[in-house]
Formats: sequence, C-alpha cells, structure tokens
Amino acid sequence: MLFSSISFMYYFLAAVLILYFAVPFKFKNLVLLVSSLFFYFYGEPIYTLLMLATTLSSYIHGLLIDRFRGRTLSKVFLWSSVITSLGALGFFKYSDFFIHNINNVTGSDISLLGLALPIGISFYTFQTMSYTIDVYRGDAKVQKSFVRLATYVALFPQLIAGPIVRYTTVEEDLSQRTHSFEKFSSGVTRFVIGLSKKVLIADTLGTLARTMHASDEASVVGYWLYAIAVSLQLYFDFSGYSDMAIGLGRIFGFRFLENFNYPFISKSIGEFWRRWHMSLGTWFRDYVYIPMGGNRVSVPRWLLNTLTVWFLTGFWHGADWTFILWGLYFALFLVLEKFWLNKFFAKIPRVFSHIYVCVLILISFVLFNANGMSGAIADIGSMFGAGGLPFWTSETGYYLGGYAVVLACAIFGATPALKTLVLKLKEHKTANMVLNVLEPIFVVGMLLIVTAYFVDGSFSPFLYFRF
Repeated sequence: MLFSSISFMYYFLAAVLILYFAVPFKFKNLVLLVSSLFFYFYGEPIYTLLMLATTLSSYIHGLLIDRFRGRTLSKVFLWSSVITSLGALGFFKYSDFFIHNINNVTGSDISLLGLALPIGISFYTFQTMSYTIDVYRGDAKVQKSFVRLATYVALFPQLIAGPIVRYTTVEEDLSQRTHSFEKFSSGVTRFVIGLSKKVLIADTLGTLARTMHASDEASVVGYWLYAIAVSLQLYFDFSGYSDMAIGLGRIFGFRFLENFNYPFISKSIGEFWRRWHMSLGTWFRDYVYIPMGGNRVSVPRWLLNTLTVWFLTGFWHGADWTFILWGLYFALFLVLEKFWLNKFFAKIPRVFSHIYVCVLILISFVLFNANGMSGAIADIGSMFGAGGLPFWTSETGYYLGGYAVVLACAIFGATPALKTLVLKLKEHKTANMVLNVLEPIFVVGMLLIVTAYFVDGSFSPFLYFRF
C-alpha cells in the first residue's frame, strides 16, 4: 500500500486514526501493530511472516542476551542474532547476485533463485540489529513485551522506506507518550509537505529524467539535465517519504529523528553525507565504523575502515556492482578530502567547493540510477560527449523550457531559503499571525491538489521501496 494513494490516505489511515484515538492508551500499541501488519500484508502477504519471524528472533535474542549479561553466552547470543538477521537479508536480497557472479567466474550454470525482494527488509533488518546490539551494549533496556517490540519493528509510518529508527529513539515512547492537538497538526502539516514533495516534484522530475534518457536526440546538455532531474528526484522522493514518516510519527506520539538536512548546500562530500540519509550514515558509523576503530587508528587501518563502510553502504542499497562502485566512489573522495582537497578548498572561495560537490553528486546519482555497469559507463560518458554526442539539440531546449518552472522550484526547495524566511517572519507578531492563518489553508490546498493527481493516476511508487 502506497502512502501516495487514495486507499491509504482516505481509507486505511482514516480508519486507523479513528480506532487509535478511540481506545485507551494500553491498547494503542496493539492497534498500531495490527494496523501495521495489515498494511504490510496488503502488499507482501507471504513476507509478513518473514518480518514477524525476524522480530521474534530479535525478541528472543534480546531476552537471552540480557539473561546471560556479563557471561560468554551473552556475546554468543548477540552474534547469533546478528547472523540470523543478516542471513535472512543476504538470502532474499543477495542470493542471485552471488550466484550470478559465481557463474561468471567459474563458468558454472547454477540456476538463479528468482526471489522477490521483501519490501523494507533492508530497513527493518537494521532496526532489529540495532535493538539487540544496544541491549548487549547496555544502551537499551531489554523489551519484555513482544507487542511493544513488534510495534517498533512493524510501525507502518517508517516500515518500508525508513528512516532507520533505532529502538533507543522510541524506547520511552513505546511505553509512555503524549498526544496533543499541536503534535497532531504539526504531524499532518509535515505529512502533507512530504506527500507534495513526492507527488508534485519527484514524480514530475522522474518523467523528465525518463524522457531525457530515452531521447532520440540526445545531447551533452540533455544528459546533464537528466543527471539533475535524477538527483533531485531521488532527493525529493526519499526526503518526501521521510517527511511523511516523521509526520505520521508525530500524529501517533512518536519522535523520529530527521533524515535529511538540505544536503545539496554542502561544501564537501563528508558534509553531504552528514546531511543525506542521516539515519543510515549514523547507523554505519555507530555499528561498523567506530567498532572497527573509526579514525583513531593508523592511516592504513583508517583506509580499510573507510573502504569497508562505504563498500557496505553501497551494497546495502542494492545487489549490483553499480551500487558497490557508487559506495567506493564516495570513499575515494572522502579519502582525497581528508588528505588534500579540504585544505585546498579552504584557500579558495567557497563557491568552488560547492560546485565541486554538486558535480560529483550529479555523476554519482547517474551511476546509482544506471542499468548495470555498461549502462553506467554509457550514461556518464555521454555527460562528457563520448561517442561524438552533440552539445545541444532542439529537443533538449524544448524539455528544458517545458520543465523550467519545476526545476527552479526543486532547486530552490532543496535549499533552506524558504524555511529561513518563514522562521524570520514568525519572529514578528503580525507576520506570525498571518502565517498561522495561511498554514492550514496551504495544507488543505496542497492536499486537494495531490488528491487530484491520485484520481488522475499521476503518481508512482517510492524509489527506495526497491531497497
């Protein structure tokens, strides 16, 4: 079931809200759990059992880790939980990748399994792992209620495309959380903003990207236009989903951490990844990078740590060499920044470091979106005129003009300029009063526009569903 659909907004969500606020607090988690299981079952009937099995495994392992705390068995059960979770993820997501590569290297003819990827498995696997690891570390108390732990794992606002919500973030909210009209209204506003970003901007840019990529009159400028459209589409699609998840969380009394912080204003690749998909970056930092020694090690070991984390970051996104190369691409520039580029850019105007980041990011997302390695080489080569591609065609000019307004809105919306303006206006009493009146009108207006798109069928699934 898609957030961006009539069935979710006006049937499922409406019914859940009515039931949730009608029952006493002691039943609210149960309502969310049953609703979330139905939400997942609607799209993944069989794989609902896999998610429940993963949750049950984490629940039992958490109890055993706590029961034998301070003993060798505690660590044994920790590793058992990690291996079980990663085993399920590896089997369903990466089996065919490994079989395909084994066949290529050895010349064998092992049949591919052809398994469908369970939606959201990359996200809920990392959530269950963070729970058992934090219980082992003593950063979280073991959860003795299966309903509460299952609610945390299955919570439908963030179940299928993140952000990766850690158990420690919502530990208190699972047992005691407050509800208010202020939280509800701010949650609705955040949800509608995210929905609008996805439907009105991301989906429109997706149409532009597909059109430019399939063009019979391709050009260098057209491929850069494609790169811009793909990059902004990914940003507004995924950040839009994160906004919706955060908004729904507020409505139900949960506090999810931010997942994006205007990454395109970054002046370095390191800064970009502190602003982009922050829940994933901090997960790898806290559960892989720091346990390996982080940056408090020798240079060779730091290089190994960095390459390992970014190899895994790329591989987490998908079972294809393009994703692995995408992760190592960022590792390369992070290494260059540490030893040379940051010092270089510190001596010149900041605009040049910003241009450097934007160019690298555009290239990276062309690689990210490519159809295999051959497609990646062809697409990136076309951005630089490979194969005698013309610099400009009339078709490029036509689509650039036709999508100019959407592109301008997307570029402006990817900066904090509008947010900064609104916050400054709210410092003045009169302006704040006007904004308080206009905000609900804006929210209702955007909701009506988006609903019109739903009725017309002009929307598509979230890109991160495939991860």
